[in-house]
Amino acid sequence: MSRASERFALALHGGAGAKPGEDYASVEAHLAELANAGEAMLRDGRTSLDVVEHMVCEMEVSGLYVAGKGSAPNTSGDVELDASIMDGASRDAGAVAAIRDVVSPVAVARGVMERSSSVMLAGAGANAFAANEGFETINDAADYYILPVGVSADDIAVTDMVHGTVGAVALDIDGNLAAATSTGGVLGKPAGRVGDTPIIGVGTWANQDIAISCTGTGEHFIRAGGALTAANRFKLAGDTLEQALWAMLDDVESLGGDGGAIAVSSSGEIAMLYNSDGMKRAAVSDDMATMTAVFEPCR
Repeated sequence: MSRASERFALALHGGAGAKPGEDYASVEAHLAELANAGEAMLRDGRTSLDVVEHMVCEMEVSGLYVAGKGSAPNTSGDVELDASIMDGASRDAGAVAAIRDVVSPVAVARGVMERSSSVMLAGAGANAFAANEGFETINDAADYYILPVGVSADDIAVTDMVHGTVGAVALDIDGNLAAATSTGGVLGKPAGRVGDTPIIGVGTWANQDIAISCTGTGEHFIRAGGALTAANRFKLAGDTLEQALWAMLDDVESLGGDGGAIAVSSSGEIAMLYNSDGMKRAAVSDDMATMTAVFEPCR
């Protein structure tokens, strides 16, 4: 089978809520391991959609991040999860919001994309879909969820937008882009709170030009237009990839929020930017060896 090129690119984030002084060595090692696995998948001809789903699923089940197993209960004592995924070639997308007790919210989001007529399912409807479609569930929530690296019980008790999210963006060797994002939401959130992560065009976006996954204070990303704002600046305003992301992140900051975003373009360019204290991140491409970072300046 002929390929568009041998060019590929992959970027991952484990959230822009990194706290100075914390040791994220285990997180960086995990991100490097995932990036290497993603590189192998892309070199083997796997689709960008398969790769971003796999990357995010592995972060969800690791318990290292505020997503999946590392998610915390809301103020009502329930763990509610959000996730989304988007195929840039077709612009098919799927999302779940406030879903409970599924092992991989991003897998359910892909199921919504491929096996329903909806783009987003929320709450009881999302859980009913997951059950009907046979997605793996959690038998004992009290024994399953754990505190991720860098999060304490004190963080869960506060309501000052302490956040964490995971995401992946990829360009495959057929020239197709995809993005996926998953989160347990801000810590100490009220029941039913939904941020930017499951909103296509805000927390996640992919088309034929760019793939983006965002992380941060979701309320502010929603108000700033999020991923699609950056994508339109890149496509229509002639911004570079970094200029487009910074314009959106600067707007988030002007509204009182913080966070970060990762992006890959159709040419294989990668950008990983943040205006918070740090962002757990990794990247690899056909012409760049795997790299990881958390606090190194990006501007």
